[in-house]
Amino acid sequence: MILLSYGDFSPWFLPGAFIILAAGVLRLSYFNVFGLVEESTYHGLALDNNVIILTFFFLLDGLISTSIFCIALYILLMVLAALNVAPINTPKLTGKWHIAITIYTLLLSMIYGYQLI
Repeated sequence: MILLSYGDFSPWFLPGAFIILAAGVLRLSYFNVFGLVEESTYHGLALDNNVIILTFFFLLDGLISTSIFCIALYILLMVLAALNVAPINTPKLTGKWHIAITIYTLLLSMIYGYQLI
């Protein structure tokens, strides 16, 4: 929905939206069952990590033109969709990662809150 809304629901963005949806369904149906390599490693990029990357990317929303941002968003989402089903190993974000994610969340919350002022 984010990709389609930034693309003004143009038909050119429908294939990208379908690829994102298909990669997410494949990720959830296959990799969440068979994707745990070890107790702390996933096979492929977990869908949760997409949100972490996208929130950082959206800091560029007001800094670059809307058309360039839409194209960059399209490309980033295609890369993330490919990584979600890619044969790579990524760490589970547990343990000390929670501290880093909490700091990251607080920092981005302050940045986005400052942008509202």
